[in-house]
Amino acid sequence: MVQAVFAAGKKAVAKPGAGLKKVRKTPSAGGEGIAPEPNWAVLLPDPGEREAARAHWRAVAGEMRERETLSPANSHALLRLVLAYLVYDRCSLHVALHGMVTEPNENNPKAIPRLSAQYKAMEGAGKEAERLEAQLGLSPGRRGRVGKVAKKRERSASADAFLGPKG
Repeated sequence: MVQAVFAAGKKAVAKPGAGLKKVRKTPSAGGEGIAPEPNWAVLLPDPGEREAARAHWRAVAGEMRERETLSPANSHALLRLVLAYLVYDRCSLHVALHGMVTEPNENNPKAIPRLSAQYKAMEGAGKEAERLEAQLGLSPGRRGRVGKVAKKRERSASADAFLGPKG
């Protein structure tokens, strides 16, 4: 499933239950091919959430690219961060509409008001997002502590051009 979600530049092979058709052929605007944007249609059925996920991904991947901390190894952590943002947004909307306390059952005299499950999920998603932001170097306190991704460079000497290829 993870390979199908992150498949970039290829047709995804539909596995039973995966529901895949095609994956984007161009690299994402945020990751520029370093960390390809997931196929949100596989993960999120709601078009509004897909658009929000795409916006979150591009914003975070763009910031990481500017700081030179984006690498293929960060793709899954970045995916988890975007999903934590979406869960937080979804739950905060529910809490705003219905309140953070679940009313007790009227038929049970011993029932007491409790915090709603959506409020607890919102708290958990917020903590997860904070942890991942710190891990990825996105929070202000951790920006200076995260090192840049080492870029692979080919070393060549001027004699290499004269002598030709090795071998």
